[in-house]
Amino acid sequence: MTGMTKAKIAVSLPPALVSRAEAAVRAGRASSVSAYVAAALEEKAKLDELETMLEEMLAESGGPLTDDEIAAADAALGVAPRQSRAKNSSKRRRRA
Repeated sequence: MTGMTKAKIAVSLPPALVSRAEAAVRAGRASSVSAYVAAALEEKAKLDELETMLEEMLAESGGPLTDDEIAAADAALGVAPRQSRAKNSSKRRRRA
């Protein structure tokens, strides 16, 4: 973000998020609340781009993962299956 032009905006945030941002500044994990928020937005933008790329790859390879494929991937990665992810997968299939 160094050297980038900045735009000043006003946003409303839940108090708990403001407290977490301020705590990060006090702990030295961010130079300011603005820097903390900017870093969070950058991460969100990267995740959005990654999701778009994944959806494009899935479209090229035959469509979204089935619930069984998601469960197999979760098992292979050693993560607990997430019901909401399977529901989101179904929503994506309907949108496509």
